[in-house]
Amino acid sequence: MPDEAGTTQLAVIGGGPGGYAAAFLAADLGLKVTLIDEQAQPGGVCLYRGCIPSKALLHAARVLTEAREASRWGIEFQPPRVDVDRLRAWKQEVVGKLTGGLAQIAKQRQVEYIRGRASLLDARTLSVATHDSGDKRLGFEYAILATGSFPAMLPGLPQSMRILDSTSALDLSSVPKTLLVVGGGYIGLELGTVYAALGTEVSVVEMLDGLLPGADRDLVAQLAKRIEKIFHKVMLSTKVAEMKEGKSGITVKFEGASAEGGEQVYEKVLVSVGRKPNSAIPGLEKTRVQKDAKAFIRIDAQRRTAEPTIYAVGDVAGEPMLAHKASHEGRTAVEAIAGHKVAFEPRAIPAVVFTDPEVAWCGLTETEAARENRPVKVARFPWAASGRAVTLDRSDGVTKLVIDPETERVLGVGITGVGAGDLIAEGVLAVEMAALASDVALTIHPHPTLSETVMEAAEVFYGQATDIYRPKKS
Repeated sequence: MPDEAGTTQLAVIGGGPGGYAAAFLAADLGLKVTLIDEQAQPGGVCLYRGCIPSKALLHAARVLTEAREASRWGIEFQPPRVDVDRLRAWKQEVVGKLTGGLAQIAKQRQVEYIRGRASLLDARTLSVATHDSGDKRLGFEYAILATGSFPAMLPGLPQSMRILDSTSALDLSSVPKTLLVVGGGYIGLELGTVYAALGTEVSVVEMLDGLLPGADRDLVAQLAKRIEKIFHKVMLSTKVAEMKEGKSGITVKFEGASAEGGEQVYEKVLVSVGRKPNSAIPGLEKTRVQKDAKAFIRIDAQRRTAEPTIYAVGDVAGEPMLAHKASHEGRTAVEAIAGHKVAFEPRAIPAVVFTDPEVAWCGLTETEAARENRPVKVARFPWAASGRAVTLDRSDGVTKLVIDPETERVLGVGITGVGAGDLIAEGVLAVEMAALASDVALTIHPHPTLSETVMEAAEVFYGQATDIYRPKKS
């Protein structure tokens, strides 16, 4: 039998961006909070095996790329020597700083942190299998499930150290000579970019007819041109039919438009075909919590499950599987528990692909508008007309606004280019505030900056952009 560990007002299961954001706000509101996770410190997949380590490696990749490209500007560097062990250690140092910081913040907020695996005993009690002191029983008034997700894998793959998922690829155990990325989504392209910069011959295979399925094609086009230059091969409308491990690597058989003979040997293969929710929580069946057909936990606008005492946020509670979406959901759930009138009803959740160039969008996309037969006007500003982009030698970008033709309200924003992930926040604010294109156009942006492209896209809508001649069509 588990030992009695007492009671808490709020038990948060999962220490990722959804879980720790919820725990910290609940503590700020005066609740007694217990945060439970299997890692030594808060952070979750995002900090330990996702967002943060991948961005650290992408930064290193960008430095390598810029060093090579500097010859265009008359600056020559010696070919860089990559110390994989030191690079891996630096990545871990970044992770350690951030997770350690969260642990300190938890202490400052008097959030009890228990390292262990939680199981539900009923709708008001859980048991935690701790790493150091056996099982503990914890009673709670409310619980928030923030257990995240895990990498999906293709069925029928051989058991091999040569076949990687996003977690093992981030370990950077070595730099292979050749790498096949299975899946042309954001995770595969980001990690493929890292390995290509480190010197790996990277190929990508995608079963659909374009990279980044779901994103607007004009945004992807700029990235696709660069991917074709830095990757060895891009195989679209092609799928993996079979994988077999041999002495020299993984033999992959292809089917589809780019099969070209059918087989190729790769030193390593990265399978990046999405993620699945960690909803197989022990004891969940002892509650009234329900799941949908994709194993996501069903929730309402307050993030409450069918069990009134239990809430769910983040990847386990549905798409999009994004850290910032999880954090805001966690805060919404806490406010609902605190009795505030609140609902999770964002008009725009930004999506960012941290490739080179970055791709970012929010709100209504052109693809969605076409699918819904919704009339929109699209105003595009090419970065070739941006003074700042030209000074960076990175004119491979575009900023566009998706606008309601009658009200002139900004419904969506899309950006491709260096730093697009930082620029998209203005677009999110515009959509959330129901800003008009004129509001954006009349907002003075600093010059010369990439942020000006948002303003000038709005000016394009009126046919009055300073740096490009696009008269408005009658």
